[in-house]
Amino acid sequence: MSDDAQLRYTEQHEWTRDDGELVRVGITDHAQQQLGDVVYVDLPAPGAEVEQGQPFGEVESTKSVSDLYAPISGTVEERNELLDDRPELVNGDPMGEGWMVAIRPRDRGELDGLLDADGYRAVIGE
Repeated sequence: MSDDAQLRYTEQHEWTRDDGELVRVGITDHAQQQLGDVVYVDLPAPGAEVEQGQPFGEVESTKSVSDLYAPISGTVEERNELLDDRPELVNGDPMGEGWMVAIRPRDRGELDGLLDADGYRAVIGE
């Protein structure tokens, strides 16, 4: 797990990285390990509105299908189209090339309510 100070986490195992204008979102290394081999990722198109705490997509693995939950409210500006043909990037590099969407936040203050690295470690029992 990264100790990057820009990263924040949800209890549902999403990470966020504030890039200044947009907030990049993906699932944590812990989440991808629990899922097993990711075979499909369903993500919203750019322009879609997402609401904090509400499902915005799905990750399908050889074990299960899991909802993705929006860590913040806003507009999806980018989706990682590489995942259409290479969903295994989520397993290989979940916090890098395996990112999912970039959101233009409606209220940056929502980021303050997310977990820091220590808080997320406590959630997953590390």
